[in-house]
Amino acid sequence: MPHLVLEHSPDLTHSHDLNAVSKALFKAACESPVFIANPDAVKVRTICCENHQSATTPNTFAHLTVRLLSGREPEAKAQLAQSLLDIMDAHLPDVGSLSVEPVDMDRATYRKRTL
Repeated sequence: MPHLVLEHSPDLTHSHDLNAVSKALFKAACESPVFIANPDAVKVRTICCENHQSATTPNTFAHLTVRLLSGREPEAKAQLAQSLLDIMDAHLPDVGSLSVEPVDMDRATYRKRTL
């Protein structure tokens, strides 16, 4: 925990270095005051969305869902979202729509197993 899931339009797979975006998001999350106590828990993945519709021009998107354990202050989550959006904008400046959505996971019910 946390999970950063970057969903994106299919053309970004070939037109942008999504591995570089993932690495930059990972580094920022690990260095964020929100997660600095446990950077080993940060995970980033990308998911290509083959079918999508939007009214943006160009018709491309990248949406980052940041799933984190509940209990963080709204201001901290807003600052985290803005810093991650800034990274996405730096790496994906020509993408039609960029968005970041922090989503709380319930501490009481979240379970995890690692080796």
